[in-house]
Amino acid sequence: MAVPKHKRTGKFSLDRTDLVKLGKGLLIAVAGATLTYCSEWIAGADFGSWTPMVVTVWSVVVNVVRKWIADDIDPVVEYD
Repeated sequence: MAVPKHKRTGKFSLDRTDLVKLGKGLLIAVAGATLTYCSEWIAGADFGSWTPMVVTVWSVVVNVVRKWIADDIDPVVEYD
């Protein structure tokens, strides 16, 4: 029987895996903000009050591209 291996941390603690996930989330948010800035700069557009929404959309686009490129095959632990 194949069971996926998942390790969980307790409350109020972070391990290396958690920090890597948080770092990736930070990079996605920064990439979204950077793409919004570039969009405004290149197109000369001013998104005004819609800027937070545009940042969100670009962050989602960055995350989708990252997931599409990544090889997310979870290791499987075999138990006999």
